[in-house]
Amino acid sequence: MKEDNCLHAALICLGMLYYSHAITTEKLNHTRPSLHGHHEKGKEGQVLHRSKRGWVWNQFFVIEEYTGPDPVLVGRLHSDIDSGDGNIKYILSGEGAGIIFVIDDKSGNIHATKTLDREERAQYTLTAQAVDRNTNRPLEPPSEFIVKVQDINDNPPEFLHENYHANVPERSNVGTSVIQVTASDADDPTYGNSAKLVYSILEGQPYFSVEAQTGIIRTALPNMDREAKEEYHVVIQAKDMGGHMGGLSGTTKVTITLTDVNDNPPKFPQSVYQMSVSEAAVPGEEVGRVKAKDPDIGENGLVAYSIIDGDGMDMFEITTDYETQEGVVKLKKRLDFETKKSYSLKVEAANVHIDPKFISNGPFKDTVTVKISVEDADEPPVFLKPSYIFEVQENAASGTVVGKVHAKDPDAANSAIRYSIDRHTDLERYFIINAEDGNIKTIKALDREEIAWHNISVFAVEVHKQHQEAKVPVAIKVVDVNDNAPKFAAAYEAFVCENARSNQQFITISADDKDDSANGPRFIFSLPPEIIHNPNFTLRDNRDNTASVLVRREGFSRQKQDLYLLPIVISDGGLPPMSSTNTLTIRVCGCDSNGSLLSCNAEAYILNAGLSTGALIAILACIVILLVIVVLFVTLKRQKKEPLIVFEEEDVRENIITYDDEGGGEEDTEAFDIATLQNPDGINGFIPRKDIKPEYQYMPRPGLRPAPNSVDVDDFINTRIQEADNDPTAPPYDSIQIYGYEGRGSVAGSLSSLESATTDSDLDYDYLQNWGPRFKKLADLYGSKDTFDDDS
Repeated sequence: MKEDNCLHAALICLGMLYYSHAITTEKLNHTRPSLHGHHEKGKEGQVLHRSKRGWVWNQFFVIEEYTGPDPVLVGRLHSDIDSGDGNIKYILSGEGAGIIFVIDDKSGNIHATKTLDREERAQYTLTAQAVDRNTNRPLEPPSEFIVKVQDINDNPPEFLHENYHANVPERSNVGTSVIQVTASDADDPTYGNSAKLVYSILEGQPYFSVEAQTGIIRTALPNMDREAKEEYHVVIQAKDMGGHMGGLSGTTKVTITLTDVNDNPPKFPQSVYQMSVSEAAVPGEEVGRVKAKDPDIGENGLVAYSIIDGDGMDMFEITTDYETQEGVVKLKKRLDFETKKSYSLKVEAANVHIDPKFISNGPFKDTVTVKISVEDADEPPVFLKPSYIFEVQENAASGTVVGKVHAKDPDAANSAIRYSIDRHTDLERYFIINAEDGNIKTIKALDREEIAWHNISVFAVEVHKQHQEAKVPVAIKVVDVNDNAPKFAAAYEAFVCENARSNQQFITISADDKDDSANGPRFIFSLPPEIIHNPNFTLRDNRDNTASVLVRREGFSRQKQDLYLLPIVISDGGLPPMSSTNTLTIRVCGCDSNGSLLSCNAEAYILNAGLSTGALIAILACIVILLVIVVLFVTLKRQKKEPLIVFEEEDVRENIITYDDEGGGEEDTEAFDIATLQNPDGINGFIPRKDIKPEYQYMPRPGLRPAPNSVDVDDFINTRIQEADNDPTAPPYDSIQIYGYEGRGSVAGSLSSLESATTDSDLDYDYLQNWGPRFKKLADLYGSKDTFDDDS
């Protein structure tokens, strides 16, 4: 508090010094001659020189934040022509005039009435003028001057951020730049040391230092280790007045984190790991885990494991679990307790990423010994082969031996083995196996053409331990035997022209054999010995498993014989060969001169004597067309006779009948008889509904029939509403009914004048004269001719 009072007193003294300097400057300026003058005659007729403006001043100064009881004297304005008699009036205008700055119009003294803050506004531009007090006539031209607010140190330095966060690698060299902090001071940097800042460190020594002028924080100790301490809290101060006593200050906090570098090698916590695994374990099964500890983090702490030596390198492998940074030892091949009971491995852990700057701290790897013992297990039987393939001829007799499988107990007990076939793989039960020795035999005849391969599975179990079993796949191939004769490849039917030439080929045939290719082609085609000299047709073997049939003679007649059956013998190439006789059907047909087929029926000659085929087709087409026309005519006629009713399945909501009625106006109550608009069909009280199809007819109720000649429209409408409400066939929704029917026998003529303009009309419109002034125009237009003649 005392220090603040001393500072305040010093500021006041400093302000007074500036004020004295300003007054001195003002008095000196009063004697400064003007550069722009004009001539004026004196009392004795002499020409005198005087300045255009007899009063001049420089800029004024006022200290900010002045809190004294009296207004601050900024300066004084005085003109040379002011003789002190009070006839001159000083006027002040411009920024803050009359509010912040006031002037004594007699003496010209300017005072500041309010406390000023340079940080809000640094200067004010004002205009002063001297005028005659009585006439307000300007005695001097107006002149501008500036009032500057003199700064004092009233603003402490402020940092851009309250808290800073920075990172620097561990083990950085001394002087490594970490971060730069910056503070600002709202005071005037051009005046004194109010805004001259100096940075210093309050907390964080001896690890860090700060540059006094720039605010750059640097490391101050070498080899700072993240693993020892990762985070540091530093407090930086910025002080104005060049850091001298009495200056204002501000602080900020900086959190500095040491980032990791790979400066630590991995280390195993122990020198030997003991593991065990059962001999029944399958390849890929996990045996155990090892872990080397690395205090580094991230990629600097990544460790890769490998087996570099040991008698179990072929039986085991190691992989790296990068989530847990562990080495996982897995089984690579199956183990046998009876063969080898223990293994030894040498495992190495090495860093994945190595920083060359710290290579001298290496080597960045470590090794450990892993000893694995094999545990004995009760193993299932083991087949001597992983799979078996046997062959057996088709049609072999029941009980034929197919092959033999063999399994043994790998344990020291060497238990007896029993065999069985998995019946899910032999549903038809083609095979049986001897439970003692594993011989597989057939129990049914096999047909290669039905099933060429049989895939079965054989179980082997220990006699005294039924839960220990093994399974092996057995594939049995059925060897083909030539037991199928070749046949036509398709159902052939040949055609030969009546005018065929001798040795003319008219069809090529081929054969098919269900047996294997070894017992099938090549096929041999021939005619039976008894018809080898057939006078009509002959056969030629093409020696490519096809044969051609040729005509032996010329000329055939459909009237004599239109169908021939030619037997053909086909033999295969199997041992022994098999053959079959197939019959080829040959039809005699009529052909044109180019050999194109015309007709193959013998009745064609009879049809030629009467009507041709084209004529018959034309007659049939005409009959069909006539039938279609008759059907269309009958259909259209039925549609016209259908009643105008709505079907039940149609959802008809309204049936609106409009009537173009041109009435006589609001006062017309006798223009027409409402009874004439009634439907003649409804005279008896029953009016059929047109919006639905009624399911049954109903009798009208007595008492609801309106008078035929009634002109009471209200009674007529109410009657129709009541009738619609009591109608059992009415739908459960509203239906608009307009009784504007103009049907047969209606005595009401049309009110339209469309036809009256072009034809002579016998209607008398003289009654329109009696309808009043509203219908006078109509009466004039449609009046009698006599009236027009009289008027003319």
